[in-house]
Amino acid sequence: MSDFQKTKSMFHLPDGMIYLDGNSLGPLPKALPDRVGSMLTKEWGDMLITGWNKADWMGQPSRIGDRIGKLIGAPAGSVVMGDTLSIKVYQAVASALELNPNRKVVLSDNGNFPTDLYMVEGLLKSLDKGQELRLANPADVEATLSEDIAVLMLTEVDYRTGCKHDMKALTQKAHALGIVVIWDLAHSAGALEVDLAGCNADFAVGCTYKYLNGGPGAPAFIYVAPKHQDNIRPALSGWMGHESPFAFDLNYKSGAGIERMRVGTPPVIALTALEASLDIWDMVNMADVRAKSIELCDLFIAEVEKRCPTLTLASPRDGVNRGSQISFKFDHAYAAMQALIDNGVIGDFRAPDSMRFGFTPLYIDEADVIGAAVILERVINDKLWDNPTYQTRSRVT
Repeated sequence: MSDFQKTKSMFHLPDGMIYLDGNSLGPLPKALPDRVGSMLTKEWGDMLITGWNKADWMGQPSRIGDRIGKLIGAPAGSVVMGDTLSIKVYQAVASALELNPNRKVVLSDNGNFPTDLYMVEGLLKSLDKGQELRLANPADVEATLSEDIAVLMLTEVDYRTGCKHDMKALTQKAHALGIVVIWDLAHSAGALEVDLAGCNADFAVGCTYKYLNGGPGAPAFIYVAPKHQDNIRPALSGWMGHESPFAFDLNYKSGAGIERMRVGTPPVIALTALEASLDIWDMVNMADVRAKSIELCDLFIAEVEKRCPTLTLASPRDGVNRGSQISFKFDHAYAAMQALIDNGVIGDFRAPDSMRFGFTPLYIDEADVIGAAVILERVINDKLWDNPTYQTRSRVT
């Protein structure tokens, strides 16, 4: 049984603040500064460049990839770390298209995170082979699948509403039609149980700064099903993906297995920070995390609807159909969120009219949920949001 009281004590949570935005940026694990500080002085400081061998910095991306793999149902040797999520989307789509060269369509949904769509658009323009990006409404994806589609690329959990796709069913239907499938796990990894191997997914990508608490700009990951690893050509053929980087061969030769999806030099400091967070994840069971997150989300919905009848639930009511976040629509959502933050509850705003709240059992409990609902009630019903100070939008919302 996972001890969430213990895990909560392992995060730095400022006094007087209820943090409900771990679906955007996780809080700081208390052990992280010392872990990174030790790496800086004892490895970089004392070992200097010999740390690539002595501290095995070179092996970090795959070693940590295996740790992430345990959280997303991926076998050892199928996940590697590095670069940003946008880069990993590009890699996955480029490789997937080459597995289906006679088809011209990449299908996604119009609820997907924009950067995923931007990366596909840019890739298809560069390829200039008459390929197209086709978008469906999230609820219509299954009905839109057809034999002219090369790649299905979806984010499992909608970043705006928390609505969750059925990964297994959609992957199975797509494969029956000869479609290669990519899943973005940005709002899944660390939020719910994922079984990439059991769902027979072809590719998956994700970030580690949200539920996995790796810190701002923490490195992304990519999963490639073992059956594809030796058959794909890396579109971004960086030297770290070469079979022998230090042979300094002028011609690119792909490394073996998942190693070929490495691109640039590993971000060693950032990966070390992520390791400190993963030590906490080693203490919990994903089934427990998922069950508790549904309880917390259900409680929040009940409390907010009781206290704030003018707000409209934008997330699925049934926890089975959503991730670990809740969104409420409100005409003055941006201003209301600024007022909430000023009063000690941090969530975020998503255009055009949603207040979004993330629930992570590792550091959120029932008292936090009720406390946040009480403050939200005051912000909405006392119109604290109706203050000129809260109307001016910051660069990050």
